[in-house]
Amino acid sequence: VQLQASGGGLVQAGGSLRLSCAATRNRFKINTMGWYRQGPGNQRELVAIITDGGSTNYKDSVEGRFFISRDYAKDTVYLQMNSLKPEDTAVYYCNVEGAFYGRSYQRTYWGQGTEVTVSS
Repeated sequence: VQLQASGGGLVQAGGSLRLSCAATRNRFKINTMGWYRQGPGNQRELVAIITDGGSTNYKDSVEGRFFISRDYAKDTVYLQMNSLKPEDTAVYYCNVEGAFYGRSYQRTYWGQGTEVTVSS
């Protein structure tokens, strides 16, 4: 499974960005797709996830500003980020969890990270 993330950049506070992450897979069923971030001096933290059934979960501080969506046909997950704040500055990583066909063991894969910088 390979993940290719894109869409990061520099934006002023209050602005918007849209991140994309496309998965390439072979005989692997994706269950959840998500976005994590790691800010300077911080541990990696969950931002948002979306399940195979379309249920979503968000970090409290981004609820109502960020929106995760998924294109099942393209195996792509998006993160629309609105009303960005300087504290949203971080490297954003996409993530998939799932299992290979015929296997029950859940595996996790990570994208390469895309940098988001929000200036005040």
